[in-house]
Amino acid sequence: MSIESQDDLDALKRAGRIVRICIERMKKAVRPGVTTAELDRIGGAALREHGARSAPRLVYGFPADMLISVNDEAVHGIPGPRRLRDGDLVKLDVTVEKDGYMADAAITVPVGRVTEERRRLVAAARGAFEKAMEVAVAGNRVRDIGRAVEGEVKSRGFQVVRDLSGHGIGRTIHEAPSVPNHYDGRMTQPLTEGLVLAVEPIVAERSGRTKEDADGWTVRTEDGGFAAHYEHTIVITRGRPILLTAA
Repeated sequence: MSIESQDDLDALKRAGRIVRICIERMKKAVRPGVTTAELDRIGGAALREHGARSAPRLVYGFPADMLISVNDEAVHGIPGPRRLRDGDLVKLDVTVEKDGYMADAAITVPVGRVTEERRRLVAAARGAFEKAMEVAVAGNRVRDIGRAVEGEVKSRGFQVVRDLSGHGIGRTIHEAPSVPNHYDGRMTQPLTEGLVLAVEPIVAERSGRTKEDADGWTVRTEDGGFAAHYEHTIVITRGRPILLTAA
């Protein structure tokens, strides 16, 4: 969507604040031995406390409130009895609906003692997001975001997951435009002031190719390499974007 009024911006900020609260509460509970279902319950309780709903459940019928993916699971993991272990990377992906507006964010949390290589993978996803923010400015184009993300990820020795992209957001989860994490010269749509986007670098240790599980939701790396995910919902301005889902 594109923000048309202060009311739009205020409503999106309220949704973004709830996303932040959900992520922070789940992050505090991450430790070896906790199950992904327990993390989902914590996030879901925060949603209900603030009068919000899980947007993936609402829009797509996702079978849980939160998307929680572990290790080679890149996105859309279904919470369940799996217990986190020392050395895991867990991705906490939260999309909230509040009063007809939606916001989306994700972080990757190392569990216990994690190898230096995998800490670098987590840092690469966040670093790619920060590079994207330098070019996510009114007057540039969608392809500039993809170029920035891909360049930063490759400079750190990793690969972007090319078949998963960011997207427009606001009144529903996935709106135009698609925001690829790699350079695509066809993505010429201009970034206009007020445009709301979910920018989400998804980074793989190795090839970046993916496959979908038989559950119809979970997307994991084809080669079993770990993946990291970092995402915020932003509003394009003439300067640095407004991060709706960041403190």
